[in-house]
Amino acid sequence: MSPRSAEANEELRAQSRERILAAALEVFAEKGYHDATISDITARAGVSRGLLTYYFPGKQNLVDELLDRYLDGVTALVDVTGDPDERLAAVIDGAIATAAATVPVQRLTLSLVVNPATHPQFAAAEARKEARVVALEDGLRALFAARGAEDPAVEEALLRSVLEGVIFKMAVYGDQFPAEPVRRRIYALYGLPAPHDDLLPAAPRPDRMRAARTVSAPVPPAD
Repeated sequence: MSPRSAEANEELRAQSRERILAAALEVFAEKGYHDATISDITARAGVSRGLLTYYFPGKQNLVDELLDRYLDGVTALVDVTGDPDERLAAVIDGAIATAAATVPVQRLTLSLVVNPATHPQFAAAEARKEARVVALEDGLRALFAARGAEDPAVEEALLRSVLEGVIFKMAVYGDQFPAEPVRRRIYALYGLPAPHDDLLPAAPRPDRMRAARTVSAPVPPAD
C-alpha cells in the first residue's frame, strides 16, 4: 500500500480536530465547563487522550477554540451588502439563524459569562477578537447613521441588546422559543418590510414556553 499523501494526512488531522471539538462542545453543553473532563471528551470523540492533548493540551484550549469560532461568526454579521434596510434585515436574520444553529455554543458561552470563575475566559476571547468586535460596533453605528438615526450609538446598543436577549432565550428554551414571530416583531420595530418567508421552522405555541418555565421551576422545600 502506498503511503498517504501530505494532503490526505492533513485532511485526516483536520477531521480528527473537528471531531474532538464537536465532542467537547457536546460535553461542555451537557456538563458545564468545570464538571466536564478530558476523559468525557475523548470517550465522546472516540479518540485517545494522547491525540486530544496533541491538538488541545487542556480544556482551556478547547474552550478558547470554540469561543474564537463563535465570536468570528458573530462579528461577521455586519459584513453584508445592500441598502441600509437590507443590511439591517440581514444582520437580524444572521443573528437569529446563527443562534438557532449553534444552541450548544450559546449555552457554553452563557455558562462562562455568568459564572464569575469562568467569566475571564470569555473576556479573554473577546480581547483576542477586539478588532473584530470594534468593527462590528462601528459597522452597526454606520448602518444606523445611513438610516438617519439621531443617535447611531444608542441604536447600536439597543439592537445588540435585543438580539442578545433573543439569543439568550433561544439558548435556554431551544426550539420552544417562538423565534419566527419574534423575528417579525423586530422587523416591525425597525420599520422593515415584513419578510416573505420564514427563516426557521414553524414556531411553537407561546404557552409551551410557559409550560417549560413551570416544569423547570425549582420545587420549594416541604414544610
